[in-house]
Amino acid sequence: MLVITTNTELNSFLGTIKKKLNLGLVPTMGALHSGHISLVKKAINENDYVVVSIFVNPTQFNNKEDLEKYPQNLDEDINLLYTVSDKIIIYAPPVSEVYQNKIAPKKFNFQGLDLVMEGEFRDDHFDGVGTIVEMLLNLIKPNNAYFGEKDFQQLQIIKKLTEIQNIPVNIIGCPIVREPHGLAMSSRNERLPSQIRKEASIIYNTLKAAKEKFGTKSAKVIKEWVIKTINDNPNFKVEYIEISDVQTLQPVIRKQKGKKYRAFIAAYTVDVRLIDNIALN
Repeated sequence: MLVITTNTELNSFLGTIKKKLNLGLVPTMGALHSGHISLVKKAINENDYVVVSIFVNPTQFNNKEDLEKYPQNLDEDINLLYTVSDKIIIYAPPVSEVYQNKIAPKKFNFQGLDLVMEGEFRDDHFDGVGTIVEMLLNLIKPNNAYFGEKDFQQLQIIKKLTEIQNIPVNIIGCPIVREPHGLAMSSRNERLPSQIRKEASIIYNTLKAAKEKFGTKSAKVIKEWVIKTINDNPNFKVEYIEISDVQTLQPVIRKQKGKKYRAFIAAYTVDVRLIDNIALN
C-alpha cells in the first residue's frame, strides 16, 4: 500500500498501471469508519487497485466552525486501511496541492439538483463538492468511483457532474451502513455524547415509520408527523424533512405511479448536524 501526497507522484504511479488494470476510487474526508470501509471493500472486489482519497475539502463547508471541528486523524486512517488490503493507494494531499493559491469552488449548473434540501441550507456546498470530485476524477481517471447513499443528493449530483463534464467513469452508489441503534454512520457521529448517539436512532426509526405511512398518507401529512415526532425529543430539532422524486430530487406534490420517491432529513442534536434518507417505494 502506498501513501501519496502530490499530484506528480500520483500521476507517476498511476501511469504504470492504468493501461492494463481496472482502477477504483473511493473519495473520503477521512475519519474513516465502517461505512467507508464497506465502500473500499466493494471497490477492491471490483477493481485491481483502489485509490482512497483522504482530503477535508474546505470549499464544501459553508460553516467555518464545522470545518474546524471536523475530525481528522490521518495516521489512524492509514493504519485502518492497512488492515483492509494491499491493493490500496492512499492519496492524502495538502490543501495547497489541490487549490494552489486560490481556495475557491468552481461554479456548476446542476440543473436544479443542488437547489433543494442540502443546497437550500448550505450555500455553495455542492459547487465545493463538484470542484473536488471533478478534480479527483480527472486526475485519477478511475474506471469506477464509489459513493455512499447516505449522501443520496450528493450521489445524484455527482452523476450529473460526470454527464455535463463528459467524464468517462461509472458512478456506483452503495447502501447506507448503520450503527447498531440505526444511526447512519458518519464521521460527525464521533462528536456525539454516547447517550445522544443512542437516542439518535429516533431519526432512522421515524423514517422507517414514515415509509409505512407512505402508502396511505400524503407527503404533507407524513412530513408534519416526522417533524412533530422528532422535535418532541428535546435533544433533537429537524432542519428539514422532504419527500422527493429520486431522479429530479424535486419535492412531491402528488404521488404518481411508476415514480420512485425517497424521504430526506437533516436534524440537529447538540451542535452536530445529522442527515439520513430512506427509499419509500
